[in-house]
Amino acid sequence: MKSAEIREAFLRFFEEQGHTRVASSSLIPGNDPTLLFTNAGMNQFKDCFLGQEKRAYTRATSSQKCVRAGGKNSDLENVGYTARHHTFFEMLGNFSFGDYFKHDAITFAWTFLTGVLKLPKEKLWVTVYASDDEAYDIWTKEIGVPVERMIRIGDNKGAPYASDNFWTMGDTGPCGPCTEIFYDHGDHIWGGPPGSPEEDGDRYIEIWNNVFMQFNRTADGVLHPLPAPSVDTGMGLERISAVMQHVNSNYEIDLFKNLLKASAEAIGCENGDQSSLKVVSDHIRSCGFLIADGVLPSNEGRGYVLRRIIRRACRHGNKLGATGSFFYKIVAALVAEMGEAFPELKKQQSNIERVLKAEEEQFSKTLEHGLKILEQDLLELKGTVVPGDVVFKLYDTYGFPMDLTADIARERNLTVDEAGFEREMEAQRVRARSASSFGLDYNTLVKVDVATEFTGYADTSGSAKIVAIYKDGQSVDVLNEGEEAVIVLNQTPFYAESGGQVGDCGFLQAGNARFDVRDTTKTGGAFLHHGVLDSGSLTIGAPVETHVDDEVRHATSLNHSATHLLHAALRQVLGEHVQQKGSLVDSQRLRFDFSHFEAIKPEQLKALEDIVNAEIRKNSAVETEETDIETAKQKGAMALFGEKYGDNVRVLSMGGDFSVELCGGIHANRTGDIGLLKIISEGGVASGVRRIEAVTGAAALAYLNAAEEQLKEAANLVKGSRDNLIDKLSAVLERNRLLEKQLEQLQAKAASAAGDDLSASALDVKGVKVLSVRLDGQDGKALLALVDQLKNKLGRAVILLGSVHEEKVVLVAGVTKDLTGQLKAGDLMKQAAAAVGGKGGGRPDMAQGGGTDAGALDAALALTVPFVEQGL
Repeated sequence: MKSAEIREAFLRFFEEQGHTRVASSSLIPGNDPTLLFTNAGMNQFKDCFLGQEKRAYTRATSSQKCVRAGGKNSDLENVGYTARHHTFFEMLGNFSFGDYFKHDAITFAWTFLTGVLKLPKEKLWVTVYASDDEAYDIWTKEIGVPVERMIRIGDNKGAPYASDNFWTMGDTGPCGPCTEIFYDHGDHIWGGPPGSPEEDGDRYIEIWNNVFMQFNRTADGVLHPLPAPSVDTGMGLERISAVMQHVNSNYEIDLFKNLLKASAEAIGCENGDQSSLKVVSDHIRSCGFLIADGVLPSNEGRGYVLRRIIRRACRHGNKLGATGSFFYKIVAALVAEMGEAFPELKKQQSNIERVLKAEEEQFSKTLEHGLKILEQDLLELKGTVVPGDVVFKLYDTYGFPMDLTADIARERNLTVDEAGFEREMEAQRVRARSASSFGLDYNTLVKVDVATEFTGYADTSGSAKIVAIYKDGQSVDVLNEGEEAVIVLNQTPFYAESGGQVGDCGFLQAGNARFDVRDTTKTGGAFLHHGVLDSGSLTIGAPVETHVDDEVRHATSLNHSATHLLHAALRQVLGEHVQQKGSLVDSQRLRFDFSHFEAIKPEQLKALEDIVNAEIRKNSAVETEETDIETAKQKGAMALFGEKYGDNVRVLSMGGDFSVELCGGIHANRTGDIGLLKIISEGGVASGVRRIEAVTGAAALAYLNAAEEQLKEAANLVKGSRDNLIDKLSAVLERNRLLEKQLEQLQAKAASAAGDDLSASALDVKGVKVLSVRLDGQDGKALLALVDQLKNKLGRAVILLGSVHEEKVVLVAGVTKDLTGQLKAGDLMKQAAAAVGGKGGGRPDMAQGGGTDAGALDAALALTVPFVEQGL
């Protein structure tokens, strides 16, 4: 049974059991700061389990793409060396949100495995949490699993509820016992059942995990029963495919066969059972999917993890003999293998290849630099052991593999301090864990059972009722004058911050009570109005009048609509690889971050403005439509990675099909309302990410008016007008160039005259003329010319000239060629520049440098005579 057939059989089975099939979410978690990547099927349903979101269904099934290569759930170091670890994998799952529980979840799992897939029952083993008698009895008394294949697993990780069979969302929040199903590959493979000393072997492999969320753990460690227990299950597609295809290793299944072959061809090696080839074949999947989902290599966050995976693949390819760039060549095989199930791979193929090739080429240079650093460290080594911190520095800073460092050390009869390296690695892991967001206390989140009805698409004012008041995170019944709080209404026209658009501001009025709304956010289905009570008092249940600041809302809506037009224009001008990487839309301006690999040329910026403003002048209607997510995608609507969408979405169209995106924000009624878009800046904000800032409407006119005033001022300064400003400026610049040339000639004459005077003050040191002089005000070019002249005048000589020019120290050293075998200008410069807090170097006969400590210049010049005395 092929992997694609297993995937479809699973989803179809659970659809028949009343589950709604839900598409895989992006690898970039939607609005979830606690996760680096989507690493489990339940991630997209997290708010449902927390009770912060209600959907139209209570049962769901999905095949979720996952990455585990960063944070606390990283399998990166195991990949290639075990039969079942991957950086990228698919997780088949079925979920219940307060619907069925242990009995049905266990029955579904057993029925699918033994009934649909027809796995031999005697091959399946089951684990339960030690105290979960309910699950144990269902397995043994109802399903009929023999007790000899049932294993109770207790707290085997050193703390209460720290167990392989007890799942937690974090240190606090939803948690509960789990039951896992294992497949016995047979006694021809080493390994023991779960809980035994040999459990890490490959004979018994976990294929399904049923998590029963039945408790809420508070910060004091107490477990409180949940009012609506839920179910979260997961089964790795790769693992079950290995079972169904009668192989022990995931790397032997159909999903990997062609990738291994393509990897071997790209590298130029045999397609054997090499661990390094498995690494490359695994990593092309995670890299391809991450780039398709909008992640780009960088030095921080998700981009840093991607960079590590790419470099690890390149290192393993090099170990197998790869020369030049090879990794990007495997993308085509990945698309051929998985592009049918994941169309984003096909669409992004050329972009994925371009990103991978560029990163490979960059790493090649980094590797070369790392080798030079290692050579220098080995030259300075005392003893025969390369310290662990040196090995770690090369690994962490230059991506240099420890085994390569060990190979080079071995050639010199040296060893590496592996224990010291591991200590540094563990310290880095501790730092990474402490800096992560996994410590979130889910019980501190504002939880509101009711949902707020949003009326803001049509109105900016209306009537509502207060349903909750929170002060300092705690629910209160009364709010008094001067107190800051969060107010929840049954309905509201205030837009809650989302999709880059800031939350609305305004006020709530109830008689003499006025609540100043400074921001609006959302949790689950509740809108939170943040602000302060300016006067009077408010109570739960009180009616209020709602008033959004119309002027701010209108300006914000124009900027938001403009971002959609700009996004579409960027994809036209730069290519379809452009993806939104973030935005900020308020009443003053818009900021739009997007993926692109180079700076935008001036003519491209002009083209962007022209395209957007042409759409604005068409004054077409801004149309919205409510539909389901799949229908929206079929219409070509773009979903923004990192954003979270429900099953029903709002499709926003401008200019017909010019711009079609999923968006719940506030927008203009017609494109003409925007008036005008003017780009005011463009630049890079991270590796592969550019940022455009722009203004629209009245702000755009104000910007242009200010630019007009600057033009008039510039014209007045050169005694011209707007019409002849360019000619006037050109004339001024040409005159300035001629004056600078004349000044250089005068300085050269002055230096020549000074040279005649300076040569007379040279000292004789062991038959060598030594001259060190301070000439403040001279730049480096003048000093170079003077040193050349003095060398000709003095004959056999060493010269050091220094100057304080524009608040910086400038140094030039010269040595006549007959002395460069003994005395080198570069060596003298290194000493002198260091003395003034700077750096310098150059050729044996001429060197330049400088620094920032002008007060030390005289002392630096005084180093010349001792330098000559010691060198001769």
